[in-house]
Amino acid sequence: MTVILLFAGTMLLSLWAMWRVKSVYNKYSEIPASSGASGAEVAAAILDRAGIHDVEIVEMDEMLGDHYDPTAKRLVLSSQNFHGQSLAALGVAAHECGHAIQHKIAYAPLKLRMAAVGVTTFANQILMWLPLIGLFTGLIRPMTAAWIMASAWAVIMAFNLVTLPVEFDASNRAKHILKDMGYIGTQDELEGVKNTLDAAGWTYVAAFITSLGWLLYHLLPLLTGRRDD
Repeated sequence: MTVILLFAGTMLLSLWAMWRVKSVYNKYSEIPASSGASGAEVAAAILDRAGIHDVEIVEMDEMLGDHYDPTAKRLVLSSQNFHGQSLAALGVAAHECGHAIQHKIAYAPLKLRMAAVGVTTFANQILMWLPLIGLFTGLIRPMTAAWIMASAWAVIMAFNLVTLPVEFDASNRAKHILKDMGYIGTQDELEGVKNTLDAAGWTYVAAFITSLGWLLYHLLPLLTGRRDD
């Protein structure tokens, strides 16, 4: 029963977070910023102001697929945000620039997250394949498998935890930079950018809560000597 409640609860939380970010994004993607600049233009200006000249700004035809790739030094904007002049487009573009700035100044949480990508990918593979291996081969003792599963969730939870300051710091940088550079000029525009970025932040909060819930589900029975019913 516990596993059903946990699965349903975390699934509903994730769906709510995704619905909220899409709903808020759609709302503010219809409201143009008074500056008339596009997301790509804003991104280029922010990077130039920060003294970052080795990051490529590229367009990708995928809604909300915006991201900064620190390995390739590439700032990727969806077509809607690359060309868009809305509050949402400017907010997302500035947020991704925030990650590029973090990379330049060697922001500690970003460095930690980058270093943890490999082990987190491995942990996700464990969660995918270990239950199947244990079910069909019986090669792994249940107690050993339980500890491995708990360890994998611990890695993912830690990764999601360190992601929170990375994302919220980038959003805070975006709000201040857009205002300081004059790309948003009124309190209503600032509120639109803030709402867009805050809604996106909830997806990372939901991911952390989900991983923490599954970690506790696997770990507590091992520590207390009880099995879930």
